[in-house]
Amino acid sequence: MTTVSPAERTGARTAEAADVITGARERVDTLDDRIIGLIQERMAVSAVIQEARITSGGRRVNLSREMEVLGHYSEALGRPGTALAMTLLELCRGRI
Repeated sequence: MTTVSPAERTGARTAEAADVITGARERVDTLDDRIIGLIQERMAVSAVIQEARITSGGRRVNLSREMEVLGHYSEALGRPGTALAMTLLELCRGRI
């Protein structure tokens, strides 16, 4: 079995840069785990909202609220924020 050095694994040209990249990647992995957890929490809260809306005789989706969410993400993150918000909305309410 061939051993891959940290520099080769990270694409860095020096051991020092490989150390920085390795540490930063660990932080990114931790952040990704937190983001996934927050998305799962958002999905659960959205399910409660949808259930309350449907039980009260309303529609599953509130398009004006979705437009607010899209605007919020767009303002904060630009065009990619809109795509991210669309993905979150789809995860939380399903395809419409």
